[in-house]
Amino acid sequence: QLQLVESGGGLAQPGGSLRLSCAASGFTLDRYSIGWFRQAPGKEREGVSCISSSGGSINYADSVKGRFTISRGNDKNPVFLQMNRLKPEDTAIYYCATLELGCPHRRDLWKPDFWGQGTQVTVSS
Repeated sequence: QLQLVESGGGLAQPGGSLRLSCAASGFTLDRYSIGWFRQAPGKEREGVSCISSSGGSINYADSVKGRFTISRGNDKNPVFLQMNRLKPEDTAIYYCATLELGCPHRRDLWKPDFWGQGTQVTVSS
C-alpha cells in the first residue's frame, strides 16, 4: 500500500523548534519533488516549503523563510522540515505531498498530488 507518513509534530513553546519527517511506504521519495503544506483552523491549506527531487530547487513561503529548513535524508527517505523560532501562528496540521510540477519558485504552482495524513503542530506557552 502506498502511503506518505508525517511524524514529529507536537507541542512547542514560542521560540522553540520541531523537526517534521515525511516518509514513504511502498515507494521512495527520491524521484519526487515534495512539498510541505499546513492548514490552521478556519483557514485554507497553504504551501510552506518544497524541495525538488534532486534537491537543487528549494522554496519557502515568506512567512517561514529564515526559520524553516527543508532537506532530504541521505537515503531515499525521508524529507525533513526543521522548524525553528516557532510562533503561535505556525499552529496547524502539517502535511507532506508529492508535487506534480516540481518545486517552482511561485507557490501557486506547487501542485500536490499524493498526500500524507498530516501531523499536528501546536505552538503555545
